[in-house]
Amino acid sequence: MVDTNKIGWVYLLGIGGIGMSALARYFHFAGKKVWGYDKTPSPLTEELIAEGIPVHYEADVTLLPQPGQQEETLVIITPAVPAEFEELVWLKDHHFNLMKRSEVLGALSRDKRCLAIAGTHGKTSVTTMTAFLLNASHVACIAFMGGLSRNYGTNLLLPSNDSNILVAEADEFDRSFLRLFPEMAVITWMDPDHLDIYENEGNLVEAFATFTHQIASGGVLLFRKGVDIQRAWNPSIRYFSYSATSEADYQSVNIRVADGAYHFDLRHPGGVIHDIRLQYPGLMNVENMTAALALALLNGVTEEELLRAVPEFKGVERRFDIRYKGARTIYIDDYGHHPRELEATIRSVRHLYPGKKITGIFQPHLFTRTRDFADGFAASLDLLDEALVMEIYPARERPIPGVDAGLILGKMQLGSKKRCNAQDFPAILDGYQPEILLTLGAGDIDRLVNPLVDYLKKREND
Repeated sequence: MVDTNKIGWVYLLGIGGIGMSALARYFHFAGKKVWGYDKTPSPLTEELIAEGIPVHYEADVTLLPQPGQQEETLVIITPAVPAEFEELVWLKDHHFNLMKRSEVLGALSRDKRCLAIAGTHGKTSVTTMTAFLLNASHVACIAFMGGLSRNYGTNLLLPSNDSNILVAEADEFDRSFLRLFPEMAVITWMDPDHLDIYENEGNLVEAFATFTHQIASGGVLLFRKGVDIQRAWNPSIRYFSYSATSEADYQSVNIRVADGAYHFDLRHPGGVIHDIRLQYPGLMNVENMTAALALALLNGVTEEELLRAVPEFKGVERRFDIRYKGARTIYIDDYGHHPRELEATIRSVRHLYPGKKITGIFQPHLFTRTRDFADGFAASLDLLDEALVMEIYPARERPIPGVDAGLILGKMQLGSKKRCNAQDFPAILDGYQPEILLTLGAGDIDRLVNPLVDYLKKREND
């Protein structure tokens, strides 16, 4: 294990990833020389460059740390970079210190009071909410988030005081969260996912059980009511449940919509906090905020600080992200890429905008996920009024025969459905009159967001 305090240079392969860019920012702030490679330019890489962190997009070994610098250099890698990639091969051949992003995050958290948020859905929102609540209080924290905070415009938060709390998103992909040994942890959901890694649901549940047993003795596991934690039982820690729909240790009750915001009361072991106001839309975000409020209370944030902070929370980019509001169309962008996430988002839109026609654009993410959950995707997309299904974003995978957008469309009952490609947008929408437009997916569908906003603005004015 590399001592991150003794290195002077940090090179990141895949620096434009949401988790990698947060580490780049952290080490840059710590005074290290930081630079990296990514496959394509993106708003994130442009931001890094503007902050003084060089990024290149072509394999070039002359831009890498050079022989003789091995002891003072940390190379951080991501599974998204293939093993045969030229720069990675060169760095291995020259015996540089290579660490996965999860290993580095684990190393940084070892001397901190780590609060780790895990789960197959909702962890980015809960992480960002928790970090916001702590930093809006006297407690404060450092936070590595899996999304860009709308309040701060970044995925890295640094404390306003000498806080020793580190909030981290604990990703189950590639078993990354098993690098963390938190003092407190959250499990939001344990639905089957990443079966290319885990093979079956039992192995996924076993990984979450292992994660729970890594919580420090005397620590806390906060779990969503309904998550089966029987295999994750650890007698050395305390357990608390949370919910917005069922009786729980931390429960949001009396949920209502007024003045364009959710209002609710929080019942907790110490009493009740009345009339909390959340302006961030989506019923699932009331439940996500319930988890964040519980963590904040468990770490000493006062009720008065919470009542002041929650109304100021602006959300996370690509999580129920309202990008455009016009007289004819409201456009919402969401990262949802699992059937349960799609269902939650679409039902929340129905609740928020009853009677409106919803047109959804969905980009499936990964061939294996599409194969494993095609029935679930079809059922969730059938909740729309109109569906446009893009071709699969492959990420790290090779095609699987018979697995494509048509597999989902063939299982759907919805009358208005269409197969499409990225290049079809935004012109394809000339044939639609969406009242609510949704983009859904975790691939490169985010590249469509700004063109769609421009298209809707122009259409509004025509």
